[in-house]
Amino acid sequence: MKDLLGNALFFGVVVSLLTYELGLWIKRKWKLAVFNPLLIAILAVMAVLLVFHIDYDTYNEGAKYLSYLLTPATICLAVPLYEQVELLKKNVTAILVGILSGAVASVTCVLLLSMAFGLNHEEYVTLLPKSITTAIGMGVSEELGGIVTITVAVIVITGVLGNIIAEHVCRIFHIKDPIAKGIAIGSASHAIGTARAMEMGEVEGAMSGLSIAVAGVVTVALSMVYVYFW
Repeated sequence: MKDLLGNALFFGVVVSLLTYELGLWIKRKWKLAVFNPLLIAILAVMAVLLVFHIDYDTYNEGAKYLSYLLTPATICLAVPLYEQVELLKKNVTAILVGILSGAVASVTCVLLLSMAFGLNHEEYVTLLPKSITTAIGMGVSEELGGIVTITVAVIVITGVLGNIIAEHVCRIFHIKDPIAKGIAIGSASHAIGTARAMEMGEVEGAMSGLSIAVAGVVTVALSMVYVYFW
C-alpha cells in the first residue's frame, strides 16, 4: 500500500483536497467554529501518513504543487479590497495605524514571551513571523536563522486559532465596526483568519485582506529590528 500510494505523483494533492473537503462537510453539518476545515485536514493527513507509513517527503512530492498557489491566492484577496476602495480612502489613516499597531503587538508579544519562557535566539526568531502569511513568514524565518518548518506550523496554528475565536473575541470586547473587525483579524491571523472575516461580511473580508499584505511588509521591517532584542 505504501508503494502504491507513495509513488502516485499527485497523491499529496489528492489527500490534501479530500481531507479538506471532509473538513468542509463536517463544518457544514455541525456548524461549530472548532470544526475548522484546515485543522481537520491537517489532522486527517497526519492520520493517513501514519496509518500507511508514508514519510512526509513522499507526501510532499505531490502536495508541494498546492504550495505554489499560496502567493497567487493571497494576491486574489485584492479583489474584494478593490470593491471597497472608497471606504479605504475615507479611513486610510485609521486603517494604517490599526495594522501597524497589530504588527507591533504581535512581535512585542513574541519578544516578551520568549524572555518569560527563556527561549534561545533561534526559537525566538522562529516565532517572530507567526502572524503573517506563510509565503512571507517562511522567508523571514529563513533570513533570521529560524527553524522554517516550525515557523510554518506556528503560522498555521495562529491562523486556525484566529479563524475559530475571531468572532467570539469581537463579541466579548464589543467590537462592532466592520473595518475594525477586519483589521484585527487580518493583522493577527493572516489568510486563514481572513477566510472567517469574509464570512462575516464584505467589508470585514476586504479590510482583513489588506491587513495581510501591509502587516506582512511591516512585520518584515520590524523583525529586522526585533532580531537584536533577544
